[in-house]
Amino acid sequence: MKQATAAESPDFEVVDSTLMKRVFYVFAALALLSVAISVGGKWLGRSIAMAGYSDDTTVRRIVMGNNLISVPANFIRFDQARRDGIASRLDLYLRYPEMDGYSTAARDDFNHATTKKIVFLSFEPRMMSRDMSGRFAPIYSALIEKPGTAGPGGTTVYAFSEKSGYLNEVLAVAERPGKDPFVARCLSGPSAEESLAPCERDIQVGDELSLTYRFPRELLANWPALDAAIAAKVTAILKTGH
Repeated sequence: MKQATAAESPDFEVVDSTLMKRVFYVFAALALLSVAISVGGKWLGRSIAMAGYSDDTTVRRIVMGNNLISVPANFIRFDQARRDGIASRLDLYLRYPEMDGYSTAARDDFNHATTKKIVFLSFEPRMMSRDMSGRFAPIYSALIEKPGTAGPGGTTVYAFSEKSGYLNEVLAVAERPGKDPFVARCLSGPSAEESLAPCERDIQVGDELSLTYRFPRELLANWPALDAAIAAKVTAILKTGH
């Protein structure tokens, strides 16, 4: 009996050792899974809280033709564009009049919690020989109904004719001494109320680039300051002949 017991003891020890290893591995795996869930949960929670925004201020360098746009990542509207490289289009958004990107301090402004003050900018290759101001005399002036009505900031607001193709839009025009007039197209009616930035204007920038910027209609009241701020920001971030 003693010999039988002695012979059986090693087998029991092997079984116990294997079982303990399995238990250890299970607990280790559960611990790793817990850490992964914790880290993943924090990342996902931050991702949801950011709602597509980024507070990363790393400067990204985007090449468009013969132009180099150097801009912080938190200025760039879409996540997939927040990297260095070549692009055919670049979309930004800025807070006006600060002209800065998204941050924790600016969260309410970017979420439009109080007032509308976000301006959207889109850089693209130039498709037309004239910008919006240059198109007023040869094109827009033949598509609007005159006389117009007095608008904010000394602008004159014109309705488009039915045959113009610009449905539910109006044209805001303001004279500029020695220059083509300031011109912006704005949505009208319910469409304007639903839009965060119902007005848009395009200007020529850099080397064969066009910049379209969209803005809240409330900013028409001080369009000279807005237009100057956009021009200054473009000068700061855009270089040609890289």
